[in-house]
Amino acid sequence: MPTRILPAGADPDAVRSLVTLLSQLPDAEPVPPVTDSTQLVDTLGRLAAESVDELPEVVVVHERIGPVPALELIREVALRFPAVGVILVTTDAGPGLFAAAMDSGARGLVALPLSYEELAHRVQAVAQWSTGVRRHLGHGGAEALTGAGGRVVTVSGAKGGVGATTVAIQLALAAQASGRATALVDLDLQTGDIASFLDVQFRRSVADLAAINDISPRVLADAVFRHDTGVALLLAPGEGERGEEVTDRSARQIVSALRTRYEVVVVDCGAQLSGAGAAAVEMADTALLVTTPDVVAVRAAKRTVRMWDRLQIRKAEETIGVVNRLGRATEIQPALVQRITGTALARTAVPANFKELQAVVDAGRVHELDSRSTVKQALWALAGELGLAAAPEGTPRGGGRLRGDRGSVSLRRRKE
Repeated sequence: MPTRILPAGADPDAVRSLVTLLSQLPDAEPVPPVTDSTQLVDTLGRLAAESVDELPEVVVVHERIGPVPALELIREVALRFPAVGVILVTTDAGPGLFAAAMDSGARGLVALPLSYEELAHRVQAVAQWSTGVRRHLGHGGAEALTGAGGRVVTVSGAKGGVGATTVAIQLALAAQASGRATALVDLDLQTGDIASFLDVQFRRSVADLAAINDISPRVLADAVFRHDTGVALLLAPGEGERGEEVTDRSARQIVSALRTRYEVVVVDCGAQLSGAGAAAVEMADTALLVTTPDVVAVRAAKRTVRMWDRLQIRKAEETIGVVNRLGRATEIQPALVQRITGTALARTAVPANFKELQAVVDAGRVHELDSRSTVKQALWALAGELGLAAAPEGTPRGGGRLRGDRGSVSLRRRKE
């Protein structure tokens, strides 16, 4: 059986020479290359959702792939697709990088300029390892082969005050109430309010994990607060200046660690784009952008979408817009929001009824919002539409997947 090899790199010339050499290897079957980290993870997720057997045995990552650095990308692939062997191609083949690559989960390292003998030897060894792992796990290990892990949903605000935190909290509560182990992360690092909304006082925060290179389950458990509702909370630091300690690299490690422990990971990214928030949005399975139906907020949503696209964080069509505080007399309707921003749009809009929220917000007990509340009903319906929770009765069918939802590898992805 031929060895399927997936090359990944941003430099067209480097990838072309890599594909040429791979094509000369015995029993090798190079598949069309991918050009960036997002495309690589999406490709593997799509193949895994179709069938375990569709996954390539070997992925060859060039050091100059982007936007995610190569070692961080390798770590994510190793966590989500543990039976796919990854080889790093690099100009620096020294012992320092070799150790770092192995720590990230790579199965081999090949130095540039490429040597046919070295590449052939390394690919053969990694392919044998991958085949052995799959044979050992067998069909009963299909869940492990597809990188079974939590689904990451980020919630960002088009501007401050549009209700992103309320949306994030209610989505997490809905997922937990449906029997799914759920974590709620506050990456609004300077002004995060989840602790206040849920009446929580906890000494540890996401900043305490920022300097840890290998986040073990025990370390993660020490940093997480278990709320009365069952939701695991990873809070923003009480001292806003400590937010600077949470870099994009540490955010990736934290979110990756959480997705291996929880079925659903909801991340409140706030309205200000930080490196940590950008990393979370880029690696999320589903990215929500919350706006209100007014000119200022919709313009802010459009600016945010364009900025994400310029920074190669996320494309507009891969972002799901959520309209909050919608009223019958509102001049700006959801269809216009979708047309202006270019995002996919959740069918569920949240009604403008702050009176229902005011008492629980003032008391810091948002989790006690009455189930008869139209706001709560809409937000839990949104959770059902996104596939995070059982859809309430009356929710239109087909709400489990949206065009802007990349999907997680443990859920079947809809074919376009």
